Amino acid sequence: MNIICVIPARAESSRFFEKPLALINGKPMIQWVYEHCKEVAEFKEVYVATDSDKIKSAAEAFGAKVVMTASTHDTATERLYEVSTKIEADLYVMVNGDEPLLTREAIVQCIPESMAEGELYVSNLMTDFSNPVEVVDATNLKIVTDQHDRCLFISRSPIPYPKGNMDYVYHKFVGVGAFNRKALDFYHNTPRGPIEKIEENDSFRFIENNVPIYYYNCHCKSLSVDTRKDIEGVEAYLSQLGK
Repeated sequence: MNIICVIPARAESSRFFEKPLALINGKPMIQWVYEHCKEVAEFKEVYVATDSDKIKSAAEAFGAKVVMTASTHDTATERLYEVSTKIEADLYVMVNGDEPLLTREAIVQCIPESMAEGELYVSNLMTDFSNPVEVVDATNLKIVTDQHDRCLFISRSPIPYPKGNMDYVYHKFVGVGAFNRKALDFYHNTPRGPIEKIEENDSFRFIENNVPIYYYNCHCKSLSVDTRKDIEGVEAYLSQLGK
């Protein structure tokens, strides 16, 4: 199977301008992500997809291949779709550029052994919440799946609500997703539904249209960087690991 990895990286983040270039222990955050992705033997190639000349130059400086994309994309998945129109592959694995702690062991868990021909394929990763405070934080997406890992719902609210039983481990979104070309075409050609607009989560492009997507628990450490303060948490964790 021809599998490529794409790291979407935009400069115009409203909360954190040029976030991919933020230094973590002296190295740009996107370089941390790129180096972890390069450790995945299943990837034929790893690309940085950006609309920024500055990010392009920084990525090429540490050896990354870069695909320049439009600056009008509202979502990382739409940027991935543009890459799919330029580079042929059987599977496109998107690793968010603000997930510097994700390692090979986690990333590979969204790669299927095989895909049914002619069908849409979408998978994502999630992990357990370790801090109850994170569960009520609206910046963290909560994932609910059935016993076969198919996603039932995603929300910024704590779901499911523990009315009948409190013996439940909540799961949060991890920024890795895998799509075949047919799934990306469907995403691009399907308008946003009402729930996607409310929750501002583009996984609903599939869920609202009864297209199965799967979330696999990678049981990994995930610290996505949304603000400059998050850098401190990442560096503290890396310090514990001696990196």
